Amino acid sequence: MKTRCKWAGPEQIYLDYHDYEWGVPVYDDRTLFEFLILEGAQAGLSWITILKKRENYRRAFDNFDAVKIANYDEKKKEELLRDPGIIRNRRKIEGAIDNARAFLKVQEEFSSFSQYIWGFVGGKPRVNHWTSHGEIPAQTAESQAMSRDLRKRGFKFVGPTICYAFMQAVGMVNDHTVDCFRYEEINTGKL
Repeated sequence: MKTRCKWAGPEQIYLDYHDYEWGVPVYDDRTLFEFLILEGAQAGLSWITILKKRENYRRAFDNFDAVKIANYDEKKKEELLRDPGIIRNRRKIEGAIDNARAFLKVQEEFSSFSQYIWGFVGGKPRVNHWTSHGEIPAQTAESQAMSRDLRKRGFKFVGPTICYAFMQAVGMVNDHTVDCFRYEEINTGKL
């Protein structure tokens, strides 16, 4: 039996997310944008709720195509507000549209969102050495700096705790506990 991080499970969707995605370094702009939007949608809810709606989000938000989302009009907003497959919160939907516009500006300025966002950890994953789930912080100096800068650039739903969850999800930090089978796999590149 594999040892996993305490939070992983019991549902298969959660186990798969832990075993194949969480903490794996992501450099693809579209995927980074997807995680940024999903982490913001999760605010105040459980991550399992978002995981179960992820495919619906991909459908509803044009597979997280930032160019398309940035051009959503009132009709599209109303359509999203009626979509039972996603979180129907006006502020979160409008935040996703605002984030698409801000995301495109960052791409233009830095040549890629990835180059910009990975700059908060010096371009490579931070490897932590947590022995228990209780040691893992909800936010760090890096997530606070990221939050401040993203907000300054017009992003929404990017508080320091959301930013840290994003950093964990996209592998900017390896927060698997040291006894978890994924800890070494990710550190050695056996993704």
